[in-house]
Amino acid sequence: MDAVCFDMDGVLVDSEDYWHPYEREELLPLIGLEDLDLDEITGMNYREIYDYLAETYAIGTDREAFLGWYEETATAIYGEEVALLDSAESLLAELRERGVTLALVSSSPHDWIDVVLDRFDLTFDAVVSADAFGGPGKPEPGVYEHAAERIGVDPADVVAVEDSLHGIESAGRAGMHVVGFRHGAADETDRSGADYVADSPTDLREHLLARVED
Repeated sequence: MDAVCFDMDGVLVDSEDYWHPYEREELLPLIGLEDLDLDEITGMNYREIYDYLAETYAIGTDREAFLGWYEETATAIYGEEVALLDSAESLLAELRERGVTLALVSSSPHDWIDVVLDRFDLTFDAVVSADAFGGPGKPEPGVYEHAAERIGVDPADVVAVEDSLHGIESAGRAGMHVVGFRHGAADETDRSGADYVADSPTDLREHLLARVED
């Protein structure tokens, strides 16, 4: 392993713990999809979420209002509510000390990412936002292929850490070794599409460090 690409939401920060309740309680009733399985949209860029829902379910919600809801909610979530997940900062430091190249690959826009990086003083060798990427975002592989190109590493030598079905699929299709990160016993998302499922921060750390040693 020469590099690790980390997703942001649900991997480095606990933002999914906030997004999911907001989406269930506010967004889904607004668009008439109260029973939607959030795994259908988690990990996607919010602009592409609208396109997917409008095409799949023919929602009549105005695009501008839909995107505005995400942008307003993101201000509170990233600016005030999220926290770093357990051991995230120390894991990044330990990997960097071992000479591993680190990239952040997120479906969030750069302004949301920058709030997190600034709040928690995080640095990466490359930051890739699917929102600014010139092609389709997750689950398509292009954003991860672009990240590998940015850091100059063959995708086969990269580990991607993802928590969502769309993220796992995206990194896998790019040819990376994919670790599906589980948030705890209550997290029931099926991550069987990943090469390895880490059930805790300790499990994630041990797996990544073992890949470094290999």
